[in-house]
Amino acid sequence: MDETPIKDITDTAAWVATYRARETLRDDPLFKDPLAAVLTGEWGANIAAKNKTYGAEWYIIIRTAIIDDLIRTALATGVDTIVNLGAGLDTRPYRLGLPKELLWIEVDYPRIIEIKNDKLKDQTADCRLERVSLDLADEALRRELFASIARRSKKALIITEGVLPYLTESQVTALAKDLRVHSTFALWIIDYFAPGSIRMLSRGKRREQMQNAPFIFNPKHWHEFFANCGWKLKTMKYTFVSAKEFGRSPPIPALVRALLMSLPNFLRRRITESSGFALLEIHN
Repeated sequence: MDETPIKDITDTAAWVATYRARETLRDDPLFKDPLAAVLTGEWGANIAAKNKTYGAEWYIIIRTAIIDDLIRTALATGVDTIVNLGAGLDTRPYRLGLPKELLWIEVDYPRIIEIKNDKLKDQTADCRLERVSLDLADEALRRELFASIARRSKKALIITEGVLPYLTESQVTALAKDLRVHSTFALWIIDYFAPGSIRMLSRGKRREQMQNAPFIFNPKHWHEFFANCGWKLKTMKYTFVSAKEFGRSPPIPALVRALLMSLPNFLRRRITESSGFALLEIHN
């Protein structure tokens, strides 16, 4: 019998929202997300209690803080539309203090959209917020949606937070090229894992816990891969480096930390730059 707490990809949305809710209760939070608890409730709390993936909570909190900063960076360049693909239970339109005129569009499975429409019906977003129920795997409907959004925007930022790792290389290629068709889709925030990192993250307990939502995407030549799809790197924020800047060290035992510090510089750098979040820009 399947005992893993993650039954399908939508469960990961509740799982990570629980971590954001916990962060909000800290005395020194990197961000405050009071609506996370409203959305996830016992659903996410039960998953988090059963899923003991080492370092997951720390990683999700750092990821959230980094992407918050990348969004602010993008807004400063004149972005008037943000499209969050696979938005999950994200609540940034309510907590980032966004410009009122900004258009924010959330796209996700019908189940997720229904939950958000119901539980947040009495909340008011800071910006113009729209939600779209859509399985992004449906390429025809996806392209139709992208074309519609492109007609309404001058400069759009695309977000796929925690989405690409679950896709195959061919699926990411298709998505990247569909986005690239529209010049108004100028910027794109994505997860980064150094080549080979996914194999390391797919071992032992994590592999068992995440068997129904495994990480797949990890091209051998990451920069080349996106360049071939029409995208180039604008900004990279590495997880470990940013965590140090935030004053939030990873939950590593002292002995392991000491061993890491004893490694040659090139090996330490390889570890500290093994994951992160990239702001890509369209490549003309």
